[in-house]
Amino acid sequence: MTRPRSTLVSVADTPYYHCIGRCVRRAFLCGRDPVSGKNFDHRKERILERLALLTDTFAIDVCAYALMSNHYHLVLRLDPARAQAWTDGEVIERWRRLYTGPAFVSAYLNGTALHAGEQAMLDGLVPLWRQRLADLSWFMRCLNEYIARLANAEDGCTGRFWEGRFKSQALLDEEALLTVMAYVDLNPVRAGLASSVEESAFTSGQQRLFTVANRDQRPTDTPKPRLLPFAQVIRGDEDKGLPFNLRDYLDLLDTSGRAVHPQKRSAMPATAPTLLAVLGLDTGEWFKTVSELHARFQLFVGAPHRLRAVANGKGWRWVCGHAAARRLYARANE
Repeated sequence: MTRPRSTLVSVADTPYYHCIGRCVRRAFLCGRDPVSGKNFDHRKERILERLALLTDTFAIDVCAYALMSNHYHLVLRLDPARAQAWTDGEVIERWRRLYTGPAFVSAYLNGTALHAGEQAMLDGLVPLWRQRLADLSWFMRCLNEYIARLANAEDGCTGRFWEGRFKSQALLDEEALLTVMAYVDLNPVRAGLASSVEESAFTSGQQRLFTVANRDQRPTDTPKPRLLPFAQVIRGDEDKGLPFNLRDYLDLLDTSGRAVHPQKRSAMPATAPTLLAVLGLDTGEWFKTVSELHARFQLFVGAPHRLRAVANGKGWRWVCGHAAARRLYARANE
């Protein structure tokens, strides 16, 4: 049963969300179509450009991304407090990057005095725009609608480009955030399209790796989304960035990539990677989870007590994922 987005997204539960968008009929509409032979990889560049604009406009950060031929993954952090700190002028300027708005808004920005009725309308619009600029659904709408219009114009057609509304998973704790970020960054490796994170184009893992190595995988004039930085301290201050060490994370990706690649399955490391050891995650279950996340968790990812708390808070009898959570997270959180 499809649940209202309002029951799935709550900053009080967690600011972190894993979002997935799939092309209609899961066709190769963002990569090379094996039937027609056409290559649509340039659409991935447009998605990255749009993400760059949205991360500079919304009070929402990108933690991880992976753009595939027929779907994409995003791990996002909502930061409504940042939007509340913006002045009315900042809110209007940001909203105007995406939508024109009423004509009198331009006059207001140019310093022209507004009539009483226009000022009243603007006073009502600014709080609405402020709320939307911190809203997950509006962020995804501004991404998906823009790409769909571009693709349909290019193809000379109308109708759906995306399969339906985007799917989301709430990431309830740091361990869940780490698991899903790795799952997202390892998408091309897991699919056998790349042998390592270094070769995984259109992923945040490659972008972070090349930033550390002072390399760039795309032309320097191509905008890239601004990624939420790492706090460089495990279980660090969330306000300063992701609560992990970047080099430990890249090491974890490298180790996990060798284990989940279809031609290298079961390549288990002799010792647990640093992040798994510090967070107390089971190494064997970790590799299984980053290979089959959606078979283990659905709407929420986190430790058993976190899943129970969400279910109790929403008045639900159960939240899927308890068995997988007990195996992976129990030692870390209970």
